[in-house]
Formats: sequence, C-alpha cells, structure tokens
Amino acid sequence: MTGRPGPRRHLALIGLSGTGKSTIAPLLARQLGRTAADVDRLVEARCGGATVAEVFADRGEPGFRAVESEVLAEVLAGPDAVVATGGGVVLDPANRDLLARTATVVWLRADVDALVDRLARTAEERPLLAGDPGTTLRRLAAEREPLYDEVADLVVDATGLRPQQVVDQIERDLRAGGTEDDPR
Repeated sequence: MTGRPGPRRHLALIGLSGTGKSTIAPLLARQLGRTAADVDRLVEARCGGATVAEVFADRGEPGFRAVESEVLAEVLAGPDAVVATGGGVVLDPANRDLLARTATVVWLRADVDALVDRLARTAEERPLLAGDPGTTLRRLAAEREPLYDEVADLVVDATGLRPQQVVDQIERDLRAGGTEDDPR
C-alpha cells in the first residue's frame, strides 16, 4: 500500500473481476453524497454500446485497454466520483500513476474460490475468464496483486460480505485511516 500524502478527489475501486466494484461504487457514492462512474460501462458506451466481451473480440485486449485508459483519464479529470475500474486497469503504468495522483484507491480483495462461486452465478460474459475461471483468476491474482498493492491506500477483504457491509467497511476505514479529511 502506498500511504501517499495529500488530498485526492476521487475514490477508485480496484480488484479482480467479481470482487464487487460495479456493485459497490453506486452504493458507496450514494452513502458519501458523490456520483458513481463505472469504467467498463463507459467503455461500452464509448464503443457504441458493445459489451466488454464484444470490444475484446473486436479490438483485442490492447484495443480495449487503450479505450479503458482514455475513459479512466476523462473520469478522473471530472467531478469527484466513486469510480469502479476494470480489474486490469492497473496493468498500464500510466493508469497506476494517474490513480495514485488523483484518487484514494480502495483494493477490494476476495478469496479466489469465493470469486469463482460468485461469478458462476452471473450472466455477464468476462472475456479473460473464459474456460477455467478458477485457474485464470489465480493467475491474474498472482500477476495483478503486486500492482493493486502498489496503488492501494486501503485494502478491504470482501470475501463473504454483502455489498452494504463492504460499503460500511470502506467508510469506516476511510475515517479511521485519515485517508481523507471527510469522505463526504
């Protein structure tokens, strides 16, 4: 974790696919009196309504990541928001630098087995998890966890927690850790 000094306007949620970033962001935003932004949904809108899976199929991962970086930069240049990022947003060093400079970053962690179980109950197609999600998530965790740790101000274990419990834990940690003077 970074423990960076200085005020940052946004709250950004990072973590593996299935940790609840897209669910938590609007709940946390409402509780803190902010707006919410979901980078994956904004990428889909930018790409004419194509799903993330369709963008991956059409443009490949590098094409998706380029649009993702553009959208992230636009969101973080805008009004204060709680931002749900995509799980791979940390792969680009420029994205990590931008997050570190402009956002209080909350890493949502969860046990991989719990993520596999959670993702098996959703209909959303996740292109990087096709085939064997458990093996893929373990590989992605090994690759990405050092990058999540590099930019995270807070780490919240979301394993077994309901969304509102995660929101409440984030708010408590923000207040206790002094990461923001007033998270509202």
